[in-house]
Amino acid sequence: MINIGWIGCGRHARQMLLPQLGRNGIRIAALCDSDSAALQRSGAEYGVTQLHSDFRDLIATPGLDAIGMAVGPELHRAASIAALEAGLPVFMEKPPAATAAGAREVAHASERAGKPVLIGFMKRYSTGNRIARNVLDGGEFGEVLGITGAYMTAPTYFEGEPDYTGFFLHHCVHYMDLIPWFAGEDFGEMQVRSVSRDPGRLLLHVNFTTKSGVIGNIVMGTVQSRGTPMEEIRIMGDHARLHVDNIINVALYRDPPFKAEDPGATLNPACDTLSWTPNFTAAANEDHKGYAALLADVAATFRGERREVPDIGDGLRAMERLERMIAQIDT
Repeated sequence: MINIGWIGCGRHARQMLLPQLGRNGIRIAALCDSDSAALQRSGAEYGVTQLHSDFRDLIATPGLDAIGMAVGPELHRAASIAALEAGLPVFMEKPPAATAAGAREVAHASERAGKPVLIGFMKRYSTGNRIARNVLDGGEFGEVLGITGAYMTAPTYFEGEPDYTGFFLHHCVHYMDLIPWFAGEDFGEMQVRSVSRDPGRLLLHVNFTTKSGVIGNIVMGTVQSRGTPMEEIRIMGDHARLHVDNIINVALYRDPPFKAEDPGATLNPACDTLSWTPNFTAAANEDHKGYAALLADVAATFRGERREVPDIGDGLRAMERLERMIAQIDT
């Protein structure tokens, strides 16, 4: 059992992250939050008596094997560096810092300590995205030629932040990781177009290429209702394409023949469309968003196993891409 000290008892941590720890062999040994009510509530829910209002006191708790956190970008940077200096590996929600420079500080601290810093890019683990990536890795799809992704949200989610800082750091950073992960390489050229008719309402089109010639477009913005499906991915190959809608519906289109004039037409598993959607009536407690699968890999890494889990290097690259995007919006 891994004993973790956890920083941050807000709604996101309590609903999405903390419930996944126990099922992956992680025991919450200590909790920290500046909000006393949230701290006490989380302590009662998980039977934790080591409660702290200062992350430095939590890190100093005897017997910890790792530190986890879901707080703000600047606190992610400061607390992760403090944990690394204490010799403890770290899992943190994204983003790893408020700036790429801050993420680079964390990366350097991780290298000095020889301890991993793992980042909550759970969209790599979302069921549909993981299926799509496995199809690409299987080799039959062939070369990726283009990728289009859309990831939207609503203005109320970032109310009070007309400079869009929260939108960039907590929303856009996901696709600064996910799309290059699908492409298998970093962005090359990037061009950003944006429209904002009213404060708080922003729409972005990010056009990109990669070194090997993959082309693509990412659409992000704050102009859609959070009550509707928010995401879609289109991956284009030669006579093959993958669609991932709402992170759970996957379709692989290939090269079937026309069927209208074939009286014997049927469905051919070798060339007709393959599709998958989950069974939500099943009793299985599946997490299609990807938090459970992500934290399973985090736990395995903390135990010394090798897993392809997003780390601070991935977090730094995502922040560098994000700042490239923001710079073009500003100009």
